[in-house]
Amino acid sequence: MVRLLVLLVVLLAGPSWAQTAPLEPGGARLMILHDRSRPVVTEMVKLTLRGEYDLTVALENLRFPDSEHYDWMQIAQDRWFRERIGGRMIQIFERDIALFPRHAGEFEVGPVVHELTHVPRSGNRVAVQVASAPAHLNVAPFPHGSQPLTAKALVLTDELSAQPGQLGADEVLTRRVTIEALGTLAHHLPERPDLQQPWLISFTQPELRETTPTPEGPVSRVVWEWQLRPRTGEPGVLPGFAFPWFDTDTRQIETASMQPLPFGLAGFGSNVSSGAADTVRQFGLAALIAAAGFAVTLSILLWGRLPAVPPAIRRLRPNPHTAALKRAAAQGDLLALRSAAERHAMWRGRIDAEQDRLLSLLDHAIFDAKADQHFHPDDWLAEFLRRRRRRERGTGAAASSETSG
Repeated sequence: MVRLLVLLVVLLAGPSWAQTAPLEPGGARLMILHDRSRPVVTEMVKLTLRGEYDLTVALENLRFPDSEHYDWMQIAQDRWFRERIGGRMIQIFERDIALFPRHAGEFEVGPVVHELTHVPRSGNRVAVQVASAPAHLNVAPFPHGSQPLTAKALVLTDELSAQPGQLGADEVLTRRVTIEALGTLAHHLPERPDLQQPWLISFTQPELRETTPTPEGPVSRVVWEWQLRPRTGEPGVLPGFAFPWFDTDTRQIETASMQPLPFGLAGFGSNVSSGAADTVRQFGLAALIAAAGFAVTLSILLWGRLPAVPPAIRRLRPNPHTAALKRAAAQGDLLALRSAAERHAMWRGRIDAEQDRLLSLLDHAIFDAKADQHFHPDDWLAEFLRRRRRRERGTGAAASSETSG
């Protein structure tokens, strides 16, 4: 066994240079390419480790270096393919890394070393090490006084199990807040806010944080859940919370918000004197009108600015129309089933031919007076959901195949 150490000092350059520069016969080089000139703290920097090898590679091992200056994760499968450079077909290796600077300033990434096992024509295996030049990053401070949080897209969903200001005597309100972001890590998402109030009984469920790699960048999610009820029923207001974040596409600070909520038992004012009750009702009506006006005004101001759910996030979220779909089938309400089925099908994309056929069968059962009266909503729903799962598995497999190719 012959151990050959190849240390190639390669200037950092763009992909177009890498594809056109000549490579010596039998040569090898490794580069760190990145897509940001001056990122801010915690902003995702996509690195592509690109190796060009005029070798026959049998085995390989590349480890990306850890550092106190950044967090990182691999976001896609390695790609091996052949490419013509300088008139010769060269073996190409690519790996995508998402890197997140922890602080402002200048620092180096790498060098990165790729350990290869080369099999020359003689048949003997030769150990080769190919080292990249380090990449240099100049990181800007986070442009806001809050905890640094950057993303390509961020969506906050605030779900309530009941009307918070009209709870029954023994009713418990479940509040579930989900923040999903593309292009950040789960530990960068905000800390759970404190909902405790003197007039409130609160039970907090364990927090869920997770990060899923995608070729567009990691999708991170945090879920907070509380069970809430008033101590005495006296009306109160749960305060709102604002979470500033930096949009890496628009280069602007945006805000995701948990809105303030009126909170209390329905009919609480009936136990006080009629005069006091009238005052409470009038105050409540005025507050409701003011809140409604504020909500309408805010909707008008923000119309078109609210972030749509990106496809990378949407693929990972449970379909929100499944519950309505199953409820309509259980109740035998075919019109509600038809409406929920269309919304369910459109959640992750267009309606395909098989789903259109199943929807036509449902339409036939609803509108044709001579239709077969033995239509079973549960059986139809089972087939509809099976078809949806098969489509999603096929889409995921196709995406994986494209990434690995």
